[in-house]
Amino acid sequence: MAATPTVRTACAKVILCGEHAVVYGRPAIALPLARLRSRAILTPGVATFHISAPDIRAEFDLTADATRPLAVLARLTFELLGTAPVAGTLTVNSDIPPSSHLGSSASVAVACARAIAAFCGRELSAAEAGSLAYEAEKIYHGSPSGIDNTVIAYEQPVWFVKKQPAQGEGSPMTLLDVQAPTLVIGDTGVSTPTRVTVGDVRRGWEAQPARYERLFDEIGAAVTAARGALQAGDWPALGAHMNANHALLQQLGVSCRELDRLCAAAQQAGALGAKMSGGGRGGNMIALAGDDRQADQLRAVLLKAGAARVM
Repeated sequence: MAATPTVRTACAKVILCGEHAVVYGRPAIALPLARLRSRAILTPGVATFHISAPDIRAEFDLTADATRPLAVLARLTFELLGTAPVAGTLTVNSDIPPSSHLGSSASVAVACARAIAAFCGRELSAAEAGSLAYEAEKIYHGSPSGIDNTVIAYEQPVWFVKKQPAQGEGSPMTLLDVQAPTLVIGDTGVSTPTRVTVGDVRRGWEAQPARYERLFDEIGAAVTAARGALQAGDWPALGAHMNANHALLQQLGVSCRELDRLCAAAQQAGALGAKMSGGGRGGNMIALAGDDRQADQLRAVLLKAGAARVM
């Protein structure tokens, strides 16, 4: 066991293309956000295993609050390691805003599992960390796709296609060995639960199945083309496919005035592409920059256009 504090981190994630249509069997691409991270610090103690999450004002012991997601994660990690819970305090903090569709809960879970294992003298594989985080995600979200914990644990882009019952067993995800583009994330400051927009799309699909299936097919085609551009490192082409994806999401009715304003401001300022990301009707948009210098310029533009914060 470590005699000094052990620190491990994990990244955030963002949906590059394919949200909403992914629910209906079309592909989506998710990317790691290496510069946005959560941190878990395990400090030796003399009594119980204690978890402290000051960002959300949570303090609890492993045994007293055994059903909390991070308590379950800690217990499962110790079981994987074949050791009893250690005496110490696991402190969690994060740069990732909660409820921002950037994978905050999965990132914290991965960082915590890694810190516990390292404190006990072992480094987890990406598969182990992702699997442990998925168990916590099930408590947070009910039936998660697994995309967040996979992108974050491997810190690699992921191609995701929801498996249909007839397809049987097997992973719906493929890791993509590609260079990550430079993205700027603008937060509208408006919060709409994803279940609201997902439910509205479902009702629209039920009322007009032919129209919505056509839109889903067009989104799927844009995502497939975006994958090719991503693999080729062709950022102008990737940006064009992002723009096309946003226009289709507007037709689905999941964008909003704030998202459209930020996307338009980014495009007018020279972004290679810009689109909403996540559930929509608020939340975040992403802009594709050619390099870090342009990313800094886009940060200023988005703040001036009304972004609550830019990452």
